[in-house]
Amino acid sequence: MPRRRKVAVIGLDSATPQFMFDRFAADMPVFTRLREKSLWGPMRSVDPPITMPAWSCMMSGRTPGELGVYGFRDRAAHDYGPLAFATSHSIEVPRIWDEMTAAGRPSVVLGVPGTYPPSPINGAMVSCFLAPSTRAGYTSPPGLRDELEKITGGYALDVENFRSPELPRVAQQVFDMSEQRFDVARHLATTQDWDFLSFVDMGPDRLHHGFWKYCDPAHPRHEPGNPYQDLFRDYYRALDRHLGAFLECLPEQTAVLVVSDHGAQPMTGGFCINEWLRREGLLTLAQEVAGPTPMSKAKVDWRRTVAWAEGGYYGRVFLNVEGREPQGIVPAAEYEDTRARIAAALEALPDPEGRPMGTRALRPGELYPEVRGIAPDLLVYVGDLRWRALATLGLGQGLYTTENDTGPDHANHGDTGILALSGPGIGPGRAEGLSLYDVAPTLRELLGLPRDPAGRAPVC
Repeated sequence: MPRRRKVAVIGLDSATPQFMFDRFAADMPVFTRLREKSLWGPMRSVDPPITMPAWSCMMSGRTPGELGVYGFRDRAAHDYGPLAFATSHSIEVPRIWDEMTAAGRPSVVLGVPGTYPPSPINGAMVSCFLAPSTRAGYTSPPGLRDELEKITGGYALDVENFRSPELPRVAQQVFDMSEQRFDVARHLATTQDWDFLSFVDMGPDRLHHGFWKYCDPAHPRHEPGNPYQDLFRDYYRALDRHLGAFLECLPEQTAVLVVSDHGAQPMTGGFCINEWLRREGLLTLAQEVAGPTPMSKAKVDWRRTVAWAEGGYYGRVFLNVEGREPQGIVPAAEYEDTRARIAAALEALPDPEGRPMGTRALRPGELYPEVRGIAPDLLVYVGDLRWRALATLGLGQGLYTTENDTGPDHANHGDTGILALSGPGIGPGRAEGLSLYDVAPTLRELLGLPRDPAGRAPVC
């Protein structure tokens, strides 16, 4: 029979094995002790390893293809307009708290990406950083917003403009947000009724993006002796203190899962993917851009364009297919050959010094058992995610840049996060081959929910 107990999920967005398990293990005595009595190990993320959809994949056991969500923004139609932001309405499958509600059991959900707008559940939900502001209805029940504002003096959905040269402000807000998120989690854990509690702290992700080059001597743009070189260590020490205070408030026999949605790594630079498509004769502009221009605002000659791209942590290439796009020119019969040629050319890309770059161009149909919504024709991991894909045209720096096109950024996502599961009956030890898709079946097992017949087996 499935077990039934209280389960608390502590989500650390972008927490990486190299920091949590190795580099800062001695600075994190609480987590290290917890790990010693946990089933733990590096955990492979989803493809693509993006916050949205990764947390929803984790809490449902479904792939991005089954969700029809491939990033923060996706195509809403086969047209040439800007991508549409994903919201909670984009997630049409039940997540663990929905399954708990259906079973008549209470949950607390705090800051889990993919929960704005909040949905009514049996329990309490505080939605994520995708809420436009705290003036919006970001809680369920609605009255919980006033309670949070009162106890926090101003609830922080996120670090404001974390890609910014205002380093002192960003650093302080990262530390403050993490402290507040754990404080609110402790408040909800001790004032709400729950069998399942899940919260996510975005602090590690914001820290990595804003300060990696300052803290990692291996970063290609590291600045020795800079005033922020110890910021990562200071942050992970503070994070460990917050973790200890939260664990102390949990009832005995609670199963605890510390998990991240993806990892992180130094960002080598940016690759101007639309400029590359232009050089390859695959993208033609009707009018030359005057300075940096987002792809969605460029004047494109669609009757002479085979493909275009959107950027971010990974690149999304879309083919201009006859009968699919309004002015498509790629015959359906030539779709696969055209896509294969573009994929092969991308994977053969050299870096600026002419060395192999290690780019991967992935096909949705090969990644997912089902492809819903409008997926990219190719998901492109430039330099295996060491390089950010820049969709902006007119940067004037050739194909390669050292910086991001949307603000300062020194880290890109990695495909490996962390998992540490502790509780009565959990055998401790390092586990290999862990996957983000292991989380939902394990939570169902611990909570006594019905197993998904098509899902993976639990790890406990």
